[in-house]
Amino acid sequence: MGRSSKPHVILVPYPAQGHVAPLMKLAYNLASHGIKVTFVNTEFIHMKIVSAMSPETAHHCPINLVAIPDGLESNSSGEQDRKKLIENGPKHMWVHLQNLIESINCANNDTHVTHLIADIANLWALEVAKKMCIKTVSFLPYALGNLAMMLHAPKLVEAGILDDYGLPIQEDQLVSLSKELPTWNINELAWSINGDSERQKFIYKHFIKNITEHIKISDSVVANSSYELEPSACHLIPNILPIGPLLASAHTGLFAGNLWPEDSTCSRWLDQQPTGSVIYAAFGSTVICNQHRFIELAHGLAITGRPFLWVVRSDFTKDNGAIEEFMDSDILKRIQNFGKIVNWAPQEKVLAHPSIACFFSHCGWNSTMEGVSMGVPFLCWPYIVDQFHNRNYICEAWKVGLAVNSDENGIVTRHEIKSKIEELVSDKDIKANSLKLKEIVKKSVGEDGTSYKHFLSFVGQIKH
Repeated sequence: MGRSSKPHVILVPYPAQGHVAPLMKLAYNLASHGIKVTFVNTEFIHMKIVSAMSPETAHHCPINLVAIPDGLESNSSGEQDRKKLIENGPKHMWVHLQNLIESINCANNDTHVTHLIADIANLWALEVAKKMCIKTVSFLPYALGNLAMMLHAPKLVEAGILDDYGLPIQEDQLVSLSKELPTWNINELAWSINGDSERQKFIYKHFIKNITEHIKISDSVVANSSYELEPSACHLIPNILPIGPLLASAHTGLFAGNLWPEDSTCSRWLDQQPTGSVIYAAFGSTVICNQHRFIELAHGLAITGRPFLWVVRSDFTKDNGAIEEFMDSDILKRIQNFGKIVNWAPQEKVLAHPSIACFFSHCGWNSTMEGVSMGVPFLCWPYIVDQFHNRNYICEAWKVGLAVNSDENGIVTRHEIKSKIEELVSDKDIKANSLKLKEIVKKSVGEDGTSYKHFLSFVGQIKH
């Protein structure tokens, strides 16, 4: 296969919001440096993205969006379907990705695919590229600290701390990889699912046990983080290139990679609120509340008496009746003068708005990077997997937030939420730390910053 006169990169995200969005931001960065980019999603994710884009953003999109089938039914989105995708999807998608690359290479001699960048969860895509003699890059959409722990997992098994399925042998042990890194509770690892050991075993088997293989077959590993945020973790992972935080706001008018349409009324509503007054509550794309948790959260926001912007996806709770009941309730009628509820928000724009006081978050890595980049204090309510360690970064290492705590029945009560919000918004040290960290991160992605230099080095690798 001949070499391209202009490098052509294929990006393959794992099919989930938190993986698609940062990789799409990387795609924009590459395109802005004169690199041809093809972005490959499953058909289901592709349709959600296209539906969420406005005609204007679709028209100005600088990357080529392509879909390949994943072998599932078109409306598949449940837990069992996700398991089928993880177990059987790679065999199905392998052929379609290979055919796509071959069709690109045959269509025009000047646009041969030179590199494939795959989410670190997509080992199968890296294997396709290796077979076709294409340079391979793993993309890390979560914290370097969590990758370091994943790479360390076999040693925890050897030491008798974890069993062969990644489950803790003894509860509540603390594990430390470095004195500079926050410790992990053995029940809160990057593959932990509270109360669901079977799902945890599944994640460990299909992702964590293969993580060293992902690194091994990659010519480069790039991460949505920065050296300044995670210096100790960087030292634990040789040859890692932190190039983040990756932000859509760096590309004016471009689509942020969301799977839901953004509510455009958020900005106008925020404009009407006093500076530093609004609680922004958003818990990502996968958190699902039970009815009790949902009601306590709703009341907790309401009794603060503060304006709040709350993102409530249509599938935010398994009991849709809880949302409908809340929407029709007297409490909503009482708070609608100072509270706003939307299905999905333009999160970076919201967090950058001067009216925001704090970010009540599940601590997903994308949300963490966006909040840190905008200098917003966090109220942390982690749910699963890497979110626990992200909370530890926020509260312990960076000191830019507080965490809510459960009562003796495992419930985060409305009074706990109200109390922690009041404590957070009145803490001047946390606000000062948040603004300092914002400047540190801004410098890292600015000209002569570490992330910027790493990115230019990465672009240089692609172009030569």
